Amino acid sequence: MSDPVGVKSVHTETTGTLVTGAYYLKAYQCISGGTAGDIIFRDGGASGAIIMRFNIGTGLQPIGLLLPDAGILFETDLHVTLPTSAKVTVVYGK
Repeated sequence: MSDPVGVKSVHTETTGTLVTGAYYLKAYQCISGGTAGDIIFRDGGASGAIIMRFNIGTGLQPIGLLLPDAGILFETDLHVTLPTSAKVTVVYGK
């Protein structure tokens, strides 16, 4: 059975492009893995515009956020830069 709203998820433990194409970031969950630093979401690859940036500490508690309404639009692709050992799961859709 297909998902009528087209919501999908992807998990990564490395910096890189998660999804290619225009999508809304609807939610995320991340964990530091013991290394503090910034998690940076960009539109347009590693050198693209920073759309969202936040800092995580060294704690091992997951951090999650459900974004309101449709979410945040990424027009080209959804790229994430992670600190060493950090992991992130994003929920995205059209």
